[in-house]
Amino acid sequence: MSGEPHLGVTLVLLFVVATIVALVARRVRVPYTVALVIAGLGLGATHVIEAPPLTKELLFTLFLPGLLFEAAFHLEWREFWHDRVTLVALAVPGVVAAMAVIGVALVPTMRLLGVDGGTTAALGTHAVLLFAALISATDPVAVVALFRALAAPRRLTVVVEGESLLNDGTAIIFFTLALGALAGPVSLGGLALDFLYVVGVGVVVGGATGVAGAELIRRVDEPMLEIMVTTIVAYGSFIAADELRASGVIATVTAGMLGGSRVGRRGLSAPARVAVVTFWEYVAFALNSVVFLLIGLVVRVPALLASWRAIVAAYLVVTASRGIVTWALARLLPKRLELPSGWTPLLAWGGLRGALSMVLALAIPELVGARDTLVTITFGVVILSILLQGATIGPALRWLGVARESSHDSPYAVTRGALIAAHAALQELERTTGGGHDGDATAAEHHALAEEAIGHVRRAEGELAAALDRAPTRGVPHTRDDG
Repeated sequence: MSGEPHLGVTLVLLFVVATIVALVARRVRVPYTVALVIAGLGLGATHVIEAPPLTKELLFTLFLPGLLFEAAFHLEWREFWHDRVTLVALAVPGVVAAMAVIGVALVPTMRLLGVDGGTTAALGTHAVLLFAALISATDPVAVVALFRALAAPRRLTVVVEGESLLNDGTAIIFFTLALGALAGPVSLGGLALDFLYVVGVGVVVGGATGVAGAELIRRVDEPMLEIMVTTIVAYGSFIAADELRASGVIATVTAGMLGGSRVGRRGLSAPARVAVVTFWEYVAFALNSVVFLLIGLVVRVPALLASWRAIVAAYLVVTASRGIVTWALARLLPKRLELPSGWTPLLAWGGLRGALSMVLALAIPELVGARDTLVTITFGVVILSILLQGATIGPALRWLGVARESSHDSPYAVTRGALIAAHAALQELERTTGGGHDGDATAAEHHALAEEAIGHVRRAEGELAAALDRAPTRGVPHTRDDG
């Protein structure tokens, strides 16, 4: 294609490519994200599809809210709260510590590997700080998909997803603060106050939007309207917080977690809940596919090859910082929150870098002298991370004895299916009877059926808890296959 790329044509072609990649990845048993990266690099090298202009506003406003809301919506609040200390430790002091390691070790490692003096000279303090912040965001898409396919423990999946949601927000906040520091000197106290403001206001905006959305959903009983409300909550919370110069990421994550918790689910009938979950799973799948392919279009393979020493050095430093911080924090956790044996190396190796790091790199303003170098190094580190770690996390799961049998025929999957069916039946019966009326034979019969459904839910829930090697809980898992 020649001339100015047409956005509609480009998007259709990207969806065609994403569909083909998904089919091929399923057949050859390659993680979808890994296949997307390879396909994106191929498109970028051959120029079969021309990339439209990628602006910060497009990437942040269109892609981020949808991806973040979907992930937060499926994260059970009760499970998140159980591991809150671990998640916050990894996402806040863990990110700060990793940034410090990267800041100290990046340039010396490059010199050790023989990177040319021009590259290292361009990476001043501000440039290194920007890189350390943007590369701290982890992307759990490929890892969590493998965890589900191999029936990894639910708690491990929650820790990986929960940490990623939090450190995405932390990384963006530190990245924004680092960009602000380019305008002039700032004090440590000022940075701390800015951090508290963007986080605090983000939580408030997200909480208010999430609760308002849940209340509106409770008053309507139409799946299409309920989907529309969740879309408004996802994007509205992000935009509102951004307008207040707070963290749109934190706002959307907070709104998503409220929407996926009992607060947001209580107004959803069983059919509506299936529709909402299916819609957001598709949105996340489509956005992830398009963003990886779009970014692949702007990657210049010759530039990556020319900077291979700097990319390898940065990848080694980033991976080592992740390992050091994860190991140290795991040793500092209280006894009651200790992670099972074998999980620490999985958390370290499973900390893939992904689309968000690339988006942040593209958001670096042109006035930053080292922008092109930072973009090239970031893209290279992300590609190595996905190709090397994404392709080997499955064997690592098996080697460490964490993986179970295939989720398609495991007792866990069978039990979970029974639980979903029983829960859907219970919700539908309660909705159609409207609570029942004394003396009404039909209502009495419905109540009897409802009681039987409740029994099925409780028995299936107990079996599910046993399959997950944890105590039974009162909550009901999502309709999504998140095991």
